[in-house]
Amino acid sequence: MKKRIFYYLTLFAAIFACSDDFTDVPAIGALSDATLQNEQGVNLLLVGAYSVLDGIRNNQGGADWTVSGDNWWLDVISDDAHKGSTDGDQADLYLLEIYDWTSANPYLTVWDGRFAGVNRANAVINLINNIEEGDFSSQLAEARFLRGHFNFELQKMFGNVPYISEDNFANTDFNQANSGPIWDQIEADFQYAIDNLPTSQADVGRPTSWTAKSYMGKAHMFQSDYAAAATLFTDVINNGPYSLNPEFLANFSLAGENGSEAIFSIQFTTDGGQSFNGNRGGTLNFPNPGPFGSCCGFYQPTQDLVNAYQTDGTGLPLLDTFNTTDVTNDQELASSDPFTPHAGPLDPRLDYTVGRRGIDYNGYGPHVGQDWIRASDADISGPYLSKKNVYQAGEDANVGTGAWGQQHSGINYHIIRYADVLLMAAEAAVEAGDLPTALGYVNQVRNRAKNMSYVQNEAGTADAANYQIEPYVSFPDQDFARKAVRFERRLELAMEGHRLFDLRRWGVAESVINTYVQNEARTIPNFGQKAGTYMPNMDLLPIPINAIDLSGGALSQNPGF
Repeated sequence: MKKRIFYYLTLFAAIFACSDDFTDVPAIGALSDATLQNEQGVNLLLVGAYSVLDGIRNNQGGADWTVSGDNWWLDVISDDAHKGSTDGDQADLYLLEIYDWTSANPYLTVWDGRFAGVNRANAVINLINNIEEGDFSSQLAEARFLRGHFNFELQKMFGNVPYISEDNFANTDFNQANSGPIWDQIEADFQYAIDNLPTSQADVGRPTSWTAKSYMGKAHMFQSDYAAAATLFTDVINNGPYSLNPEFLANFSLAGENGSEAIFSIQFTTDGGQSFNGNRGGTLNFPNPGPFGSCCGFYQPTQDLVNAYQTDGTGLPLLDTFNTTDVTNDQELASSDPFTPHAGPLDPRLDYTVGRRGIDYNGYGPHVGQDWIRASDADISGPYLSKKNVYQAGEDANVGTGAWGQQHSGINYHIIRYADVLLMAAEAAVEAGDLPTALGYVNQVRNRAKNMSYVQNEAGTADAANYQIEPYVSFPDQDFARKAVRFERRLELAMEGHRLFDLRRWGVAESVINTYVQNEARTIPNFGQKAGTYMPNMDLLPIPINAIDLSGGALSQNPGF
């Protein structure tokens, strides 16, 4: 399935050329031709819907990173990541990072990419509904699941979105008012998928009923419907086919993809040479130049995130005081300057998430410091590199390239993995006052981190740092448990595109992000000088101005923009 999903990508670009944009009206009958009203036609259109999971609608090139399906650029708005590189490169993303937002920012074209997915799913549903013979129940369930996914993404980002059904996606009603939220329609699609998808699939990458239950639970979490979410997550945990990978790293390597922890992933694939099927949206996010001559130095973890991995000497996180001291920061040092590594106790997940000076970088040897960092002292990006999105040494033969030599990683991106479900289940249990259940779920995640292999020193003879992590003994009260679960989500899921959405749904984005800006200024003074203030209206992205204009006034702007 991994290769099949993207195999016909150029064909689908032609099929959907007139129907991907939210404001376009395809030719009447374009998708009801007799040549498509059969199993092959349904499957072709369905694969076309899968192919836009990466956010990219065609193979024309351009700024693929602005619509990336892994949501990496939304981490840049949170306290997890800086834009990276120099301030002037990708100036529009720089403006998002410093909270200077307008509805004309081109990164908001993510709206078009996600609605292209809705449109492709609707095309499949509409086609199946107009075929008189044959059983297409499985394909219909997959198409409705995919429509639920794309609408879920739009709802998380923009909040006030229109609902486009299979009945109105190809006529003049396509430009309708955005009267969201559309949670009822999203849940209807996920429920249909729960009821009609099989419990297992022959092809990796296709959703199952367990996948749909996980998504439905997450949809309930975003609505603070913790009881409904807990019921679904308990079923997935107790009866589903998933388990934590013994090795944390397995979730972020080519060798470990589609393992026991994968619930639903974007199935990136490459085979060397030019490839449209790798992670084109993440093409900027490699060391610059780094150990393998890559580009372009974007998506750099923050000092705030690195500090969060400090532990208290007993293996527990510093929930309230992690920014009291900083993990050693070498931003002002040249790569040739002597450097004393941080000696304090650290959660071992840090060095599988963040590239730090003196620590092995994905098997390529120790990160040497500024020679791998593109930013200068005048910029606001800091000294760290991302690691989860970068392939391991020995796996680079399967990495593709783009038209200008950029790299397209073949590592899958987890939209939902099992650790995410465990921690959402823990969160739901906390809100229900069931602290023992929450403790058990959190400790499953922490014990995996405790028992996994740790990053080793260059000689391979000892741990690369002073790693200390232990499970919690107890959650003494609900407030402590809530804080611990939320903190654990950050440690486990950092640099995976979830942080901003978590902060928003908890209602703490404004306070957390503005505190982060002040803290980050200790080690990156330029950031404190340049960053503005995160405002309450920023809990939703602005509706793109071009979408409003092209809708003929049907769409309205989110408040505050």
